[in-house]
Amino acid sequence: MKLLSVICIGFVLLFSCKEDRNVEVGAQTSMVFKSTVYNAGTVYKGEVIRAVFEVENTGDHPLVFGEVRPSCSCTVAKKPNKPLMPGKSTKIIAEVNTADLHTKRIHKVVTVMTNTSPNITPLEIKGRIK
Repeated sequence: MKLLSVICIGFVLLFSCKEDRNVEVGAQTSMVFKSTVYNAGTVYKGEVIRAVFEVENTGDHPLVFGEVRPSCSCTVAKKPNKPLMPGKSTKIIAEVNTADLHTKRIHKVVTVMTNTSPNITPLEIKGRIK
């Protein structure tokens, strides 16, 4: 049963990888976030904070988003699935569910990994629970 599972996962990984010939492998680019800090202000416990971070590719190569990793399970982040072409903008959306938070102060971080230098950018979500 385990062998069958491993084989199935292998096939899924093998056939789900698509080659994008427009993206130069290893090419670094640059980006600018409109802001890397989202201040939610004061929210009520149980509210979901929806933080939107706008980013522009300011380089000469496509901007490729690797992992977009939230700091805890109460935060979910969505990243662009396709490379962002030079001069174009997109959004990274992160949602924080305050229902299970046990503090009054909100400070969550979403780590964005890209083909830039530096390749890690922290995005912060701040606020207070009333």
